[in-house]
Amino acid sequence: MAKKGKGNRVQVILECTEHKESGVPGTSRYITVKNRKNTPDRMEIKKYNPILKRVTVHREIK
Repeated sequence: MAKKGKGNRVQVILECTEHKESGVPGTSRYITVKNRKNTPDRMEIKKYNPILKRVTVHREIK
């Protein structure tokens, strides 16, 4: 019988880093999946921010 425990793939939330500094209301967040074994540290990906209307860095939040 297979082990039932925490898998390697987990769902993470990415939040825009530049949005807080801009002072514009609202937040830009994306949900994605990562492999905990291959990327143990927090992810940083460039994604489109529809509120600022440009591509910005999105960082994984807890």
